[in-house]
Amino acid sequence: MDRRRFTLASLGAVTACTRKRKAQGLQVRLAVGGAAQLVYLPTTLAQQLGYYRDEGLDVTLQDFPGGSKALQALLGGSADVVSGFFDHTIQMAALPPGEARSLTAFVNMLQYPGLALVVSAKAKKPIRRLEDLASTTVGVTAPGSSTHFFLNYLLAKASVETAAVSITGIGHGASALAALESGRVDAAIMTDPGLSELLDRDPKVTRLADTRTAAGVREVFGVAQYPASVLYAPADWIRRNVEVARRLARAMKRTLGWIVGHTAEQIADKMPAAYQGPNPALYREALFASMPIFNPNGALSLEGAETVRKVLGYSIPAVRENPVDIKLTFTNEFVEAE
Repeated sequence: MDRRRFTLASLGAVTACTRKRKAQGLQVRLAVGGAAQLVYLPTTLAQQLGYYRDEGLDVTLQDFPGGSKALQALLGGSADVVSGFFDHTIQMAALPPGEARSLTAFVNMLQYPGLALVVSAKAKKPIRRLEDLASTTVGVTAPGSSTHFFLNYLLAKASVETAAVSITGIGHGASALAALESGRVDAAIMTDPGLSELLDRDPKVTRLADTRTAAGVREVFGVAQYPASVLYAPADWIRRNVEVARRLARAMKRTLGWIVGHTAEQIADKMPAAYQGPNPALYREALFASMPIFNPNGALSLEGAETVRKVLGYSIPAVRENPVDIKLTFTNEFVEAE
Protein backbone atom coordinates (compact mmCIF):
# COMPACT_ATOMS: atom_id res chain seq x y z
CA MET A 1 0.00 0.00 0.00
CA ASP A 2 2.80 2.41 0.91
CA ARG A 3 4.63 1.56 -2.29
CA ARG A 4 1.43 2.10 -4.30
CA ARG A 5 0.85 5.46 -2.63
CA PHE A 6 4.47 6.43 -3.40
CA THR A 7 4.09 5.40 -7.04
CA LEU A 8 0.85 7.33 -7.44
CA ALA A 9 2.37 10.37 -5.76
CA SER A 10 5.44 10.17 -8.00
CA LEU A 11 3.27 9.80 -11.10
CA GLY A 12 1.24 12.81 -10.04
CA ALA A 13 4.38 14.88 -9.56
CA VAL A 14 5.78 13.88 -12.96
CA THR A 15 2.44 14.64 -14.63
CA ALA A 16 2.25 18.05 -12.96
CA CYS A 17 5.84 18.81 -13.98
CA THR A 18 5.10 17.76 -17.59
CA ARG A 19 1.99 19.94 -17.72
CA LYS A 20 3.92 22.91 -16.34
CA ARG A 21 6.72 22.47 -18.90
CA LYS A 22 4.19 22.21 -21.71
CA ALA A 23 2.44 25.35 -20.51
CA GLN A 24 5.71 27.26 -20.26
CA GLY A 25 7.16 25.86 -23.47
CA LEU A 26 10.60 24.42 -24.14
CA GLN A 27 13.12 27.02 -23.00
CA VAL A 28 15.48 28.51 -25.61
CA ARG A 29 17.94 31.35 -25.03
CA LEU A 30 18.49 33.00 -28.43
CA ALA A 31 21.27 35.59 -28.77
CA VAL A 32 20.83 38.17 -31.54
CA GLY A 33 23.67 40.22 -33.02
CA GLY A 34 21.67 43.48 -33.11
CA ALA A 35 17.94 42.79 -33.04
CA ALA A 36 16.87 46.19 -34.42
CA GLN A 37 18.81 45.62 -37.64
CA LEU A 38 16.61 44.42 -40.48
CA VAL A 39 19.04 41.60 -41.24
CA TYR A 40 17.79 39.98 -38.02
CA LEU A 41 14.12 40.97 -38.42
CA PRO A 42 12.80 37.39 -38.86
CA THR A 43 14.09 36.43 -35.40
CA THR A 44 11.95 39.07 -33.68
CA LEU A 45 9.06 38.81 -36.12
CA ALA A 46 8.64 35.10 -35.34
CA GLN A 47 8.11 36.05 -31.71
CA GLN A 48 5.75 38.90 -32.59
CA LEU A 49 3.64 36.58 -34.74
CA GLY A 50 3.52 33.95 -31.97
CA TYR A 51 5.19 31.30 -34.10
CA TYR A 52 7.65 30.23 -31.40
CA ARG A 53 4.76 29.81 -29.00
CA ASP A 54 2.81 27.84 -31.61
CA GLU A 55 5.73 25.40 -31.69
CA GLY A 56 5.69 24.99 -27.92
CA LEU A 57 8.82 27.08 -27.44
CA ASP A 58 9.53 29.72 -24.81
CA VAL A 59 12.18 31.80 -26.58
CA THR A 60 14.11 34.50 -24.74
CA LEU A 61 15.73 36.93 -27.18
CA GLN A 62 19.03 38.38 -25.93
CA ASP A 63 20.11 41.49 -27.84
CA PHE A 64 23.82 42.24 -28.38
CA PRO A 65 25.59 45.11 -30.21
CA GLY A 66 27.13 42.80 -32.82
CA GLY A 67 27.46 39.23 -34.01
CA SER A 68 30.79 38.68 -32.24
CA LYS A 69 29.17 39.53 -28.89
CA ALA A 70 26.33 37.09 -29.56
CA LEU A 71 28.90 34.42 -30.39
CA GLN A 72 30.69 35.11 -27.11
CA ALA A 73 27.43 34.58 -25.24
CA LEU A 74 27.01 31.20 -26.92
CA LEU A 75 30.58 30.12 -26.19
CA GLY A 76 30.23 31.34 -22.61
CA GLY A 77 27.15 29.21 -22.07
CA SER A 78 24.62 32.01 -21.54
CA ALA A 79 22.85 31.34 -24.88
CA ASP A 80 21.71 28.18 -26.65
CA VAL A 81 21.32 29.46 -30.21
CA VAL A 82 22.58 32.52 -32.09
CA SER A 83 20.84 34.60 -34.70
CA GLY A 84 24.01 35.82 -36.37
CA PHE A 85 25.98 35.64 -39.57
CA PHE A 86 27.00 32.30 -41.05
CA ASP A 87 30.62 33.50 -40.95
CA HIS A 88 31.07 32.40 -37.36
CA THR A 89 30.44 28.71 -38.00
CA ILE A 90 33.42 28.67 -40.38
CA GLN A 91 35.53 30.91 -38.18
CA MET A 92 35.18 28.57 -35.19
CA ALA A 93 35.70 25.40 -37.25
CA ALA A 94 39.03 26.74 -38.53
CA LEU A 95 40.61 27.21 -35.11
CA PRO A 96 43.51 24.92 -34.12
CA PRO A 97 42.71 21.50 -32.59
CA GLY A 98 41.63 21.90 -29.01
CA GLU A 99 40.20 25.37 -29.69
CA ALA A 100 37.88 24.64 -32.63
CA ARG A 101 34.15 24.50 -31.98
CA SER A 102 31.68 22.71 -34.20
CA LEU A 103 28.82 25.15 -34.86
CA THR A 104 26.03 24.31 -37.29
CA ALA A 105 23.73 26.71 -39.11
CA PHE A 106 20.27 25.17 -39.48
CA VAL A 107 18.19 28.05 -40.92
CA ASN A 108 19.38 30.60 -43.47
CA MET A 109 17.25 33.74 -43.13
CA LEU A 110 18.91 35.90 -45.79
CA GLN A 111 19.87 35.28 -49.41
CA TYR A 112 21.74 38.62 -49.58
CA PRO A 113 23.67 40.06 -46.61
CA GLY A 114 22.17 43.56 -46.77
CA LEU A 115 25.47 45.29 -45.95
CA ALA A 116 26.59 48.57 -47.50
CA LEU A 117 29.80 50.59 -47.30
CA VAL A 118 28.97 54.29 -47.17
CA VAL A 119 31.10 57.43 -46.95
CA SER A 120 30.62 60.18 -44.37
CA ALA A 121 29.86 63.66 -45.71
CA LYS A 122 32.49 64.85 -43.21
CA ALA A 123 35.23 62.45 -44.30
CA LYS A 124 38.65 64.01 -43.82
CA LYS A 125 39.53 63.38 -47.46
CA PRO A 126 37.66 62.64 -50.70
CA ILE A 127 36.61 58.97 -50.90
CA ARG A 128 35.19 57.99 -54.26
CA ARG A 129 36.40 54.41 -54.57
CA LEU A 130 37.62 51.61 -52.32
CA GLU A 131 41.26 52.48 -52.94
CA ASP A 132 40.69 55.86 -51.28
CA LEU A 133 40.04 54.20 -47.90
CA ALA A 134 43.74 54.07 -47.10
CA SER A 135 44.59 56.37 -44.15
CA THR A 136 40.94 56.69 -43.09
CA THR A 137 38.84 55.53 -40.14
CA VAL A 138 36.06 53.07 -40.98
CA GLY A 139 33.30 51.95 -38.62
CA VAL A 140 31.95 48.42 -38.19
CA THR A 141 29.32 47.19 -35.73
CA ALA A 142 31.99 45.54 -33.58
CA PRO A 143 35.56 44.31 -34.12
CA GLY A 144 35.50 40.68 -35.19
CA SER A 145 31.91 40.93 -36.42
CA SER A 146 30.68 40.04 -39.89
CA THR A 147 30.66 43.72 -40.86
CA HIS A 148 34.37 43.74 -40.02
CA PHE A 149 34.99 40.68 -42.22
CA PHE A 150 33.03 42.29 -45.05
CA LEU A 151 35.15 45.42 -44.83
CA ASN A 152 38.38 43.40 -44.88
CA TYR A 153 37.21 41.59 -48.01
CA LEU A 154 36.43 44.86 -49.77
CA LEU A 155 39.83 46.25 -48.80
CA ALA A 156 41.57 43.15 -50.12
CA LYS A 157 39.69 43.41 -53.42
CA ALA A 158 40.99 46.96 -53.73
CA SER A 159 44.53 45.95 -52.68
CA VAL A 160 44.35 48.17 -49.60
CA GLU A 161 46.25 46.82 -46.59
CA THR A 162 44.05 46.51 -43.51
CA ALA A 163 46.87 48.05 -41.50
CA ALA A 164 46.41 51.22 -43.58
CA VAL A 165 42.86 51.64 -42.24
CA SER A 166 41.80 52.41 -38.69
CA ILE A 167 38.82 50.16 -37.92
CA THR A 168 36.55 50.95 -34.97
CA GLY A 169 33.31 49.61 -33.51
CA ILE A 170 30.35 51.98 -33.79
CA GLY A 171 27.43 49.64 -33.16
CA HIS A 172 24.41 50.05 -35.43
CA GLY A 173 21.39 52.29 -35.85
CA ALA A 174 21.57 55.63 -34.04
CA SER A 175 25.13 55.17 -32.78
CA ALA A 176 26.39 54.33 -36.27
CA LEU A 177 24.55 57.30 -37.75
CA ALA A 178 26.02 59.61 -35.14
CA ALA A 179 29.54 58.35 -35.86
CA LEU A 180 29.11 58.97 -39.59
CA GLU A 181 27.35 62.31 -39.38
CA SER A 182 29.75 63.72 -36.80
CA GLY A 183 32.78 62.72 -38.85
CA ARG A 184 34.11 60.41 -36.11
CA VAL A 185 34.49 57.86 -38.90
CA ASP A 186 35.16 58.58 -42.56
CA ALA A 187 33.11 55.63 -43.76
CA ALA A 188 31.18 52.73 -42.28
CA ILE A 189 29.52 49.41 -42.96
CA MET A 190 25.80 50.02 -42.50
CA THR A 191 22.62 47.95 -42.45
CA ASP A 192 18.97 48.95 -42.56
CA PRO A 193 17.10 50.71 -41.08
CA GLY A 194 20.05 52.98 -40.27
CA LEU A 195 21.24 52.89 -43.88
CA SER A 196 17.93 54.12 -45.29
CA GLU A 197 17.74 56.82 -42.64
CA LEU A 198 21.17 58.04 -43.65
CA LEU A 199 20.19 58.09 -47.34
CA ASP A 200 16.96 59.91 -46.49
CA ARG A 201 18.88 62.65 -44.70
CA ASP A 202 21.43 62.95 -47.49
CA PRO A 203 20.53 61.25 -50.81
CA LYS A 204 23.98 62.14 -52.16
CA VAL A 205 25.78 59.85 -49.72
CA THR A 206 28.35 57.78 -51.59
CA ARG A 207 27.88 54.00 -51.49
CA LEU A 208 31.01 52.07 -52.39
CA ALA A 209 29.20 48.73 -52.10
CA ASP A 210 25.58 47.72 -51.49
CA THR A 211 24.56 44.08 -51.08
CA ARG A 212 20.82 44.50 -50.57
CA THR A 213 20.05 43.29 -54.11
CA ALA A 214 20.97 40.41 -56.38
CA ALA A 215 22.92 42.81 -58.61
CA GLY A 216 24.88 44.16 -55.67
CA VAL A 217 25.73 40.67 -54.42
CA ARG A 218 26.85 39.64 -57.89
CA GLU A 219 29.04 42.74 -58.20
CA VAL A 220 30.71 42.27 -54.80
CA PHE A 221 30.90 38.49 -54.45
CA GLY A 222 30.38 37.13 -57.95
CA VAL A 223 27.59 34.72 -56.90
CA ALA A 224 23.80 34.66 -57.06
CA GLN A 225 23.27 34.22 -53.32
CA TYR A 226 25.38 34.85 -50.24
CA PRO A 227 24.21 33.38 -46.90
CA ALA A 228 24.22 35.89 -44.08
CA SER A 229 21.92 35.87 -41.05
CA VAL A 230 21.30 32.31 -39.89
CA LEU A 231 20.29 30.42 -36.79
CA TYR A 232 23.30 28.45 -35.56
CA ALA A 233 24.11 26.40 -32.50
CA PRO A 234 26.79 23.98 -31.29
CA ALA A 235 26.49 20.70 -33.19
CA ASP A 236 26.28 18.75 -29.93
CA TRP A 237 23.43 21.00 -28.71
CA ILE A 238 21.51 20.24 -31.90
CA ARG A 239 22.10 16.50 -31.44
CA ARG A 240 20.75 16.71 -27.88
CA ASN A 241 17.86 18.99 -28.87
CA VAL A 242 16.76 17.76 -32.28
CA GLU A 243 13.10 18.47 -31.58
CA VAL A 244 13.82 22.00 -30.36
CA ALA A 245 15.93 22.72 -33.47
CA ARG A 246 13.18 21.32 -35.66
CA ARG A 247 10.57 23.54 -34.01
CA LEU A 248 12.79 26.62 -34.27
CA ALA A 249 13.38 25.93 -37.96
CA ARG A 250 9.67 25.41 -38.55
CA ALA A 251 8.80 28.69 -36.81
CA MET A 252 11.45 30.56 -38.78
CA LYS A 253 10.50 29.05 -42.12
CA ARG A 254 6.87 29.96 -41.43
CA THR A 255 8.00 33.51 -40.64
CA LEU A 256 9.98 33.77 -43.89
CA GLY A 257 6.91 32.62 -45.78
CA TRP A 258 4.82 35.22 -43.98
CA ILE A 259 7.30 37.95 -45.01
CA VAL A 260 7.02 36.96 -48.68
CA GLY A 261 3.24 37.16 -48.54
CA HIS A 262 2.98 40.59 -46.92
CA THR A 263 3.93 44.19 -47.64
CA ALA A 264 6.62 46.21 -45.90
CA GLU A 265 3.87 48.17 -44.14
CA GLN A 266 2.19 45.02 -42.84
CA ILE A 267 5.50 43.63 -41.61
CA ALA A 268 6.45 46.89 -39.92
CA ASP A 269 3.12 46.94 -38.10
CA LYS A 270 4.07 43.68 -36.40
CA MET A 271 7.47 44.87 -35.18
CA PRO A 272 8.12 46.52 -31.79
CA ALA A 273 7.59 50.27 -31.85
CA ALA A 274 11.05 50.80 -30.33
CA TYR A 275 12.65 49.26 -33.43
CA GLN A 276 10.88 51.74 -35.71
CA GLY A 277 12.33 54.77 -33.94
CA PRO A 278 10.85 58.27 -34.11
CA ASN A 279 10.05 57.97 -37.84
CA PRO A 280 7.91 54.87 -38.59
CA ALA A 281 7.50 55.96 -42.22
CA LEU A 282 11.25 55.84 -42.70
CA TYR A 283 11.39 52.40 -41.09
CA ARG A 284 8.84 51.18 -43.64
CA GLU A 285 10.89 52.69 -46.42
CA ALA A 286 13.97 50.88 -45.18
CA LEU A 287 12.06 47.62 -44.94
CA PHE A 288 10.74 48.04 -48.47
CA ALA A 289 14.30 48.53 -49.74
CA SER A 290 15.44 45.41 -47.86
CA MET A 291 12.64 43.04 -48.88
CA PRO A 292 14.78 41.22 -51.48
CA ILE A 293 17.32 40.09 -48.86
CA PHE A 294 14.99 37.62 -47.12
CA ASN A 295 15.36 33.96 -48.06
CA PRO A 296 11.90 32.42 -48.61
CA ASN A 297 12.86 28.76 -48.10
CA GLY A 298 15.43 28.96 -45.30
CA ALA A 299 17.94 26.75 -47.13
CA LEU A 300 21.67 27.40 -47.48
CA SER A 301 23.55 26.52 -50.68
CA LEU A 302 26.94 24.87 -50.83
CA GLU A 303 28.13 27.47 -53.38
CA GLY A 304 27.15 30.26 -51.01
CA ALA A 305 28.89 28.58 -48.08
CA GLU A 306 32.08 28.14 -50.09
CA THR A 307 31.98 31.82 -51.08
CA VAL A 308 31.69 32.85 -47.43
CA ARG A 309 34.77 30.75 -46.66
CA LYS A 310 36.69 32.48 -49.45
CA VAL A 311 35.67 35.89 -48.14
CA LEU A 312 36.69 35.02 -44.57
CA GLY A 313 40.07 33.87 -45.79
CA TYR A 314 40.96 37.52 -46.39
CA SER A 315 40.39 38.29 -42.70
CA ILE A 316 41.28 35.16 -40.78
CA PRO A 317 44.56 33.33 -41.38
CA ALA A 318 43.19 30.15 -39.75
CA VAL A 319 40.39 29.98 -42.33
CA ARG A 320 42.88 30.58 -45.11
CA GLU A 321 45.39 28.00 -43.87
CA ASN A 322 43.35 25.26 -42.18
CA PRO A 323 41.09 22.89 -44.10
CA VAL A 324 37.43 23.12 -43.08
CA ASP A 325 34.82 20.63 -44.21
CA ILE A 326 32.27 23.24 -45.20
CA LYS A 327 29.50 20.64 -45.35
CA LEU A 328 29.75 20.27 -41.56
CA THR A 329 29.04 23.95 -40.93
CA PHE A 330 25.40 23.86 -42.03
CA THR A 331 22.45 21.56 -42.53
CA ASN A 332 19.21 21.93 -44.49
CA GLU A 333 17.71 18.91 -42.72
CA PHE A 334 15.27 20.91 -40.64
CA VAL A 335 14.04 23.40 -43.26
CA GLU A 336 13.57 20.60 -45.81
CA ALA A 337 11.76 18.34 -43.35
CA GLU A 338 8.30 19.24 -44.66
